[in-house]
Amino acid sequence: MMVETVKSNYISYVLFFIALLCTLIAACDSSDLTDPAKMEVSDKKFSGGETTVFDATSHAFSTPAPNLSADGLAKHLEGDVEFEAVFVTVPAEVNPGLGPVYNNISCINCHARDGRGRAPTSGEKLTSMLFRVSLPNPNGDGTQGPVPVPGFGTQLNNRAIFGVPPEGTVTINYTEGEFMTSDGVKVHLRTPSYKIENAYQPLPDDVEISPRVAPVVFGLGLLEAVPEATILALADEDDQDGDGISGKPNYVWDVQKNGLSLGRFGWKANQPTLIQQVASAYHDDMGITTSLLPRESSDGQPQYDGRGDDPELSDEILDVVTFYVQTLAVPARRGLDDPIVQHGEELFESAGCSGCHIPTLETGTLSDVPEVSNQTIHPYTDLLLHDMGPGLADNRPDFLASGSEWRTPPLWGIGLVKVVNGHTNFLHDGRARGLLEAVLWHGGEAEQSRDAVQGMSASDRNALIAFLESL
Repeated sequence: MMVETVKSNYISYVLFFIALLCTLIAACDSSDLTDPAKMEVSDKKFSGGETTVFDATSHAFSTPAPNLSADGLAKHLEGDVEFEAVFVTVPAEVNPGLGPVYNNISCINCHARDGRGRAPTSGEKLTSMLFRVSLPNPNGDGTQGPVPVPGFGTQLNNRAIFGVPPEGTVTINYTEGEFMTSDGVKVHLRTPSYKIENAYQPLPDDVEISPRVAPVVFGLGLLEAVPEATILALADEDDQDGDGISGKPNYVWDVQKNGLSLGRFGWKANQPTLIQQVASAYHDDMGITTSLLPRESSDGQPQYDGRGDDPELSDEILDVVTFYVQTLAVPARRGLDDPIVQHGEELFESAGCSGCHIPTLETGTLSDVPEVSNQTIHPYTDLLLHDMGPGLADNRPDFLASGSEWRTPPLWGIGLVKVVNGHTNFLHDGRARGLLEAVLWHGGEAEQSRDAVQGMSASDRNALIAFLESL
């Protein structure tokens, strides 16, 4: 039955893939590719280079890269099945090993349609948001990473299998405030506060808490393929050019290398590779062990099952799921010939937003993933850490990232979040209820850009938002 289901899914995906190729061909007006005057605009359509897909529907984030080979597509689809697999408690013949403490039961439950999560509304449970926890580092040595909380580790697991106590729950409250633009428009901004409740054992008074909503997972292979030298060349930790922007790299623990490597994934760039990112999600979010992280997340706690069945996930499944997120297509830009969008792009540049949200990068070679290698992409990120000021600070360091520093999130696809995920919640904790709110929360190194937006006329602000929605 399982084999028949996989075959059925495979056939459906192949047919869908063929339809997408037809859409891609139709979308690429040949005159755009031959007329020199239109070449620059045409190139901007291809946000993910040859991995771009022309789909602005609810499937925009969940499509295989159109340049996959037949073997690559088969592997991608196999990874898709595993990405959606639901884990259960042992003993079970299929997908055992959930917990004993966990946050969710599958990858897709956090990353619905491979898209962006959000904070829960009043009365809702946490589904696509989690909380990291740690203790202050007495040595101040960020190279060692966050200090685990005894009995909790570095992530609060709010769910548990039958008969086992979860680690705790979180209550979220918001305080409404106002931000006034220079032309007298009031924008309401909400400030969240968090409280851990129902902890199965007392938490230290100095516990550090950091909320994280699930980010989109498309385009990650392209970001992994950006050469380290490119990222480091964008860094200016001491702001030697005097532009007020001082992006810095994060160096984090690489399990496979058994040493420090450049971080590029996660809200604070605390993961060096996608395979480690995927393994960490299985481990921390679902309590599923792998060969990279073979110790249960509850090891040393009362919830630990002591079964000795680790690792619970095969290397083959870890590999195909990693390949899946490496080879998801990137949705194309839209509205490039709209004068309002074009004006908004000019404002984005003049306000200095492109100082961190770098529009264009070149990928290098990623081993075993030729589809993402040697591509010109438009992710709008530098993959570096930036101080965003006290307003967005979580006050929880993560390796070299301070409590107020965050990695520049890619902006590609941001205008399709409402279509795909049905909401417009942005920033690391989902506090912003729209793109303008997200912009106005920027502080620290982005304060000058925020002030520039504050001083814009209503029509200019609308043009800026139209540009962002075109990405």
